[in-house]
Amino acid sequence: MFRRKKTGGVRLNLTTDTLAPPEVLNPAQSDPAADLSSELQSLEINTEYTLELRPSNVVNIKEVGAGSGGTVIRARHTVTGRLLARKIIHHVVAGPEERRLILRELQLMKDCHAPTIVTFYGAFWDDGDISVFMEYMDLGSFDRIIGLVGHLPEHYCAQISLAVLEGVDYLYRTHKIMHRDIKPSNILFNTAGEIKICDFGVSGQLINSIANTFVGTKWYMAPERIQARDYGVQSDSWSLGLTMMELAIGRFPFPSKGSEGQGDVEPQKKLSIIELLSYIVNEKPPRLSDHPPRNADGTIDKDAPPFSQDFVDFLDACLIKDDATRPTPSMLLGTVPETGEILGHPFVQKARAARPGVDLVAWAKVISAAMAEAPSPTSCKAPPYP
Repeated sequence: MFRRKKTGGVRLNLTTDTLAPPEVLNPAQSDPAADLSSELQSLEINTEYTLELRPSNVVNIKEVGAGSGGTVIRARHTVTGRLLARKIIHHVVAGPEERRLILRELQLMKDCHAPTIVTFYGAFWDDGDISVFMEYMDLGSFDRIIGLVGHLPEHYCAQISLAVLEGVDYLYRTHKIMHRDIKPSNILFNTAGEIKICDFGVSGQLINSIANTFVGTKWYMAPERIQARDYGVQSDSWSLGLTMMELAIGRFPFPSKGSEGQGDVEPQKKLSIIELLSYIVNEKPPRLSDHPPRNADGTIDKDAPPFSQDFVDFLDACLIKDDATRPTPSMLLGTVPETGEILGHPFVQKARAARPGVDLVAWAKVISAAMAEAPSPTSCKAPPYP
């Protein structure tokens, strides 16, 4: 279990002149943007750092990611020199429902404190965009990492699985929310050897609501979500299973069109999104034992050791098609808060026991060096499928 970090409240030092022009801050006009600006100022952030955030003291360095409705930029806080991840949600139409979602997300983010969840520093409104500032994880996401180095060794996959389960379990036990968008690009790594999850809970709901798109990444969704049925936290277990299988084999685990999945080089012809979703719903789930680990160039790593039976069984449990019998993340993790007893899946138990001896800092240095030697930024991009 996590212990909640005991820190004092720090009020965001936001001024109305940086949030919206004076003419829209007149309460008599009841302008939604003005209302949002005022409400953003009222957020209190429980963090050990005090950052005065405003457009004039944040310098953008480089875009590091983009998606529907938003951009992620590496930025620097000029007052402290701290590097930040700046998530910009563009052209926000701050009507009542959007304003409610924005404030709900930020309120949730400020209240989340766990070692495997990225830290939230603050937010401001600027010329129709909302900038949300998070901890900067300098090695980025694991989709980019496997795009550079290929499949990940099992003992590192075990530590990633453990970190994600701890974060998801914390979110559900403490805040009663599901992550709903577990995937390699939402699991981050840094040179301190820390593994953290981002874009949890209502984050996807916020951005996708504003962008008028579907919540979550469809190909990592559990069958019950694809079918628009009622779903519970077990859907996060399915997404974790697909994610960890992808990291372990170096590619998305569902087959390419006309492929047996066993060739020396990964086939290039891909299923359409409709074909893929139909396959996920109607066919058997993928099994780790059916997929050889692949290098970044798509070739099979013939020197990779076989996967342990515990790892195979763990992913089989995550990918049970029937959500009524699929274990929850808390069941996989195995902590029983009333007694402190630790049960959980054997793969997770062993990962927990092995944690002190796994040098993630040394591994981070290897990945950092590989990134530095990459011939171009495109060499660090995620595999093209899905």
